[in-house]
Amino acid sequence: MASSLIDLTNAIRLLGGLGSASFTISPAVPFIMGLITSRATATPVVPRAIPDYTTSEAGNPFVEGWYADPDTEIYDGLYWVFPTSSYAYEEQTYFDAFSSPDLINWTKYPNILTIADVTWATRAVWAPAPIFRNGKYYLYFGANDIQEGEPEEGKIGGIGVAVADKPEGPYVDAIGKPLIGEYHNDAQPIDQDVFIDDVDGQAYVYYGGHSHANVAKLNEDMISIGTFDDGMQYKEITPENYVEGSQMIKRNGIYYFMWSEGGWQGPDYAVSYAMSDSPVGPFNRVAKILQQDSAVATSSGHNGVIHIPDTDIWYIVYHRRPLSEADGNHRVLAYDRMYFNDDGTIASIQMLVKDNFANGQMFDWKTYGGDWTVADQRLTVPNTDDARALLDTNFTDVVFDATISIADGSGDAGLIFRAANLSTGSNEFRGYYACISTDGTVTLGKTDIGTWTSLGETTMGISFSTEYQVRVTAVDSDISVFVGDLTTPRVTATDESFAGGANGVGVRGAGAKFGNISVAKASQH
Repeated sequence: MASSLIDLTNAIRLLGGLGSASFTISPAVPFIMGLITSRATATPVVPRAIPDYTTSEAGNPFVEGWYADPDTEIYDGLYWVFPTSSYAYEEQTYFDAFSSPDLINWTKYPNILTIADVTWATRAVWAPAPIFRNGKYYLYFGANDIQEGEPEEGKIGGIGVAVADKPEGPYVDAIGKPLIGEYHNDAQPIDQDVFIDDVDGQAYVYYGGHSHANVAKLNEDMISIGTFDDGMQYKEITPENYVEGSQMIKRNGIYYFMWSEGGWQGPDYAVSYAMSDSPVGPFNRVAKILQQDSAVATSSGHNGVIHIPDTDIWYIVYHRRPLSEADGNHRVLAYDRMYFNDDGTIASIQMLVKDNFANGQMFDWKTYGGDWTVADQRLTVPNTDDARALLDTNFTDVVFDATISIADGSGDAGLIFRAANLSTGSNEFRGYYACISTDGTVTLGKTDIGTWTSLGETTMGISFSTEYQVRVTAVDSDISVFVGDLTTPRVTATDESFAGGANGVGVRGAGAKFGNISVAKASQH
């Protein structure tokens, strides 16, 4: 994380204890204390269920809007995400923040810091890094995209620091100038991360662009740069393939330095990491752990990390670009589970596609016809002649699960897969459709720009307002449709008309509710 994300015991120690504070814990219910709190005047936080997920179960992106470069903290039992607003540099003049009690429901705090509160910043405010210390909330940020040689010309930019009394701000410039405003060891002063070591309480700032990374000490005041024992202030720690996006976490006494490599607008943008027994390295590259997935998203990188206190549950929070987006600034926030191997190395991250609609939103869906809403954790559409809701995916071999309940109408409701040429016209797309109908049929068919072809059909009892688990598996040309019983398919067919495409749900002459969406590669299921 952008800050020292330490366990409960160390949190209490670093805060100097909580005096006579007492805690009542029910052993029958999993809980977290949410790091208790980041305030020195701490009060116990009510225990809540541990967010133990495989991904953002309510869908990625988990918040709405174009954002990038997320960093994270835990304040007062809430999970916080601080991102860059992903627009043209001249429009990047402010930061928003988001908090959540459960990683599902998020509250937005707009304009927590703007250039109006930083006299030297004019554009390109990037990559906010939050941390708490000395009773204050600090936010480190890059501004002005300063280039090599420009400081010598009198141009101002680099890494700044702002301070606030609350996590949501408002933040104001703490020193009236950049904290790091020059190039050291050829590292552009951007993309900072701030980390407090639980061994001795020393704060460090890791940063760097233009393929160079530095580490520096922060003094106790958190607004000035310290000095190492050898007299140096900036130590180069650049690992192989480093480009930007420094991130430091610690687990079981091991320091994990993470970064982004590749071009941020390109498909090769990715996250790699190194391990060390020291906060200042050396950091030798171990592996790439997060990269684009042609079925899910591209340009995935510049990450933060959320560690659920008192557990070994970790999430990587990052930005990525939806498959259909060509604008380089059209980036969104996502998170997925991050697992560690027995030897302490980090397993490759899998971008999972799920949506249980627990947040009441449908950020990741595009609709074609019908009045789609989310109600009672179900994606809902009233009786419509033809309506579809699609995810921005491109799966080939796939296992697609959802629940379906038909509310009314004489038509059908079902799952769409390997779809392309999407439009609002009836059946005027290319792809497969597996559906159920209250007339007692389960049907698998395909549509090709207005031409419908049935590939198979069977009968079973289907009742109104009854929720059915429906699964489609499509591997090469072999397609199976399951309803209720997920061991024996109701319909099978062999067809090679469509090799891959988007996934979604739809109705034809019916109203329906859809829930618990899961789309996965057949090889990963």
